[in-house]
Parts: sequence; structure tokens; C-alpha cells
Amino acid sequence: MAGFEAGAALFDRVALIFNPTKAGMADRIRDLQRDLAAELSDLQVDLLPTEYAGHARDLARSVAAVGSPLIVSVSGDGGYNEVVNGVMDVPASSAVCTVLPAGNANDHHRSMPARPLMEAIREGRVHRIDLLRITFGGAHWGQVQYAHSYVGFGLTPLMAIGIEQGGKGKFLELVSVARTLSHLRPFELVRADGATATFDSLILANISRMAKYGTVSESDDPDDGLFEVVTLPHSGRWKMALMTLRAVTLGLGNQPSVSSYAFTTRNAVPCQIDGEVRHLPAATQVLVESAKGALAII
Repeated sequence: MAGFEAGAALFDRVALIFNPTKAGMADRIRDLQRDLAAELSDLQVDLLPTEYAGHARDLARSVAAVGSPLIVSVSGDGGYNEVVNGVMDVPASSAVCTVLPAGNANDHHRSMPARPLMEAIREGRVHRIDLLRITFGGAHWGQVQYAHSYVGFGLTPLMAIGIEQGGKGKFLELVSVARTLSHLRPFELVRADGATATFDSLILANISRMAKYGTVSESDDPDDGLFEVVTLPHSGRWKMALMTLRAVTLGLGNQPSVSSYAFTTRNAVPCQIDGEVRHLPAATQVLVESAKGALAII
């Protein structure tokens, strides 16, 4: 990991952004407050509970606009995505981010080196990681969104929907994923060079692990200015099932790395950005770029 900045007094306050309705969250926040007060009594701590979908982005934007805060997202991948986008809404912000896992999917946290939060704050060792910058055209012209971990099309968002609708626990979730294969429809993309390709799955990943149990790449360098392209051309159900099984057991191995990837959808396709699913209509232009060193984290 490159680009370390030293200094124990980089932060003028800590902001905890969290969903207060999540089970066990009240105890989690109380414990964090106690630890921060015991070890870093001079550091201001702001509690910022969310009230609606998208509120974490609004809160992070407001916090990032003033001073040099440490923004702690106590959440899963989706909540952290909102926080990251809120910080990116503020050009040249001095905010530093981190995530404490508190969601159903915590792929980003699992893919990063584990460090206790108090130790990281005391040491003040800040480094920068890449983000995926997604620019949408067509019906979504001009929309820009950032991803801290991955963007998936086809199979990946259907897996997320299947996990959400199925029971909790590894076995039940994998059964739910298997059931979603019957609902998968191939999708066509027109690449920037004009070539047309038909896929069952396309993943653009800045981390090595996703969908809770899958290892999609051997690369674990979220700061190299590149991301991995994991494709599954249209094939039979058995091949998709084997790819899923390999991802959750051996991993998919080395994948091509690029700094940008552009295409246009020929038909409607589901899209998953850091765990959150959205649906893209036909004729949507998509440009994914590596935003090198875009986010400061501890």
C-alpha cells in the first residue's frame, strides 16, 4: 500500500454515520463512544444517525465540507458507498474515511487489511485508495457515481437480490443464489470499439472479494490505478453454476486489469454498485474509470 501520510493530529473531530434502526446498532455506537472517550478524550465525536435512504450521502457531504474530519461509516457496503459519494461531492475535501462493518455484505472491509479503529486513529496513518468513477449517458446523461469496490452487471445484481430475498446464513444464501440462475437473461453490450458482445455476467472490481463468499480476482491492490474485468460470455446454466461455485471455493484467478472500460447497453440490464442494485434501460452509455488515489482512508 503506497502513499502514507504521517501525523497523529490529522483530525479535528470524528463523525459516526449509522442507521439507528439496524439491530444492535445502539449498543455498537455506545461502545464506540466509550472507547473514543477513554482513549481520545480531546477529540470531538459527532453522532449522525440516518433517517432515510441516501441520507448518509447528505450527512457525509456536510461533514466533509468543513475542517479535517474522520468520517466513520458504521455500515455495510451500501452505507459506505453513500458516505464515499458524499465526500466526493466536496472537491478538495480534507475528510478521511473508514468503515466499521455492520451490514449484511461487508466486502470492502473484508478485502482491506484489518486494523483496530482506535489504533488507526492514534497513529493517524492516512493513505489513499482508488475509486471506480461511473459516468452514465443516454437516459441518465451526466450522472456520475463512485464505487469503493465494484460494479456488476447481469448475474451479480441477481445474486444480490437472491441473497436479500432468501434466508440468512451461508448455506441458505448460496441456495438463494442458485435459484436466481433460472431468472438470468443474457444482455448485449456495444463496446467503445463498436464490437457487440453478449454476456451473462460482467464485473468491474477494485477489490478481490465480493458477494460475501466469492473471490473474483487475485489482485488486492486498490491503489494501483487499475481495476479487474471479470467476464462470463453467454453460455449455459451449468457454466454459470460452475463459475459461481469456483468463485466461492477456489476463486476465479487472475483477471485482466484496465484503467477504463466503456460500453453502451443494447437492452435493459440490472446493475449493482457496491451492493446496491439499480436498473439501467437500453441505450445507456456507461464509462467506468479508475479514479486513482481519490479517497483518503485509515
